[in-house]
Amino acid sequence: MFGILDYFKMGAGIAAGLFLYHLYAVSIGYPSARREARAGYVLIAERTAAEAKAAEMERQRNAAAQATEEHRKRLEAAQAAEQAAKDTLESEISNYERTLSEKNRACAITAADRDWLLHH
Repeated sequence: MFGILDYFKMGAGIAAGLFLYHLYAVSIGYPSARREARAGYVLIAERTAAEAKAAEMERQRNAAAQATEEHRKRLEAAQAAEQAAKDTLESEISNYERTLSEKNRACAITAADRDWLLHH
C-alpha cells in the first residue's frame, strides 16, 4: 500500500499545513482578535467614564438642591424670627402706651420716633 516514503510525504504535508496555519494565526488571526478586544475595551472604558461623569453630575445636582432647600428653610426661620421680634416690640409699645394712658400720662414718643425705633 503505502511505503515509508509516502508516510514521510504525508507527514511533511501535514507539518507544512500546520506551519502555514500557524503563520496565518500569528500574522492575521491573533492581531485581529487583539484589535477587536481592544475596541471592545475602549467602548467599555468610555461607557464607564460616561456613567461615572453622569453619577457625579447627579450627585452635584442633588447637593445643590439640598443646599438650596436648607438655605430656604434658614431664610424662612430668619423671617419668622424677625416678624416675631417686630410683633413683640409692637405689643411692648402698645402695653407701655396703655399703662401710661391708665395713669393719665402721655407718651413723649411721636409716630416718627416710633417708626425710627421700629426700623433701626
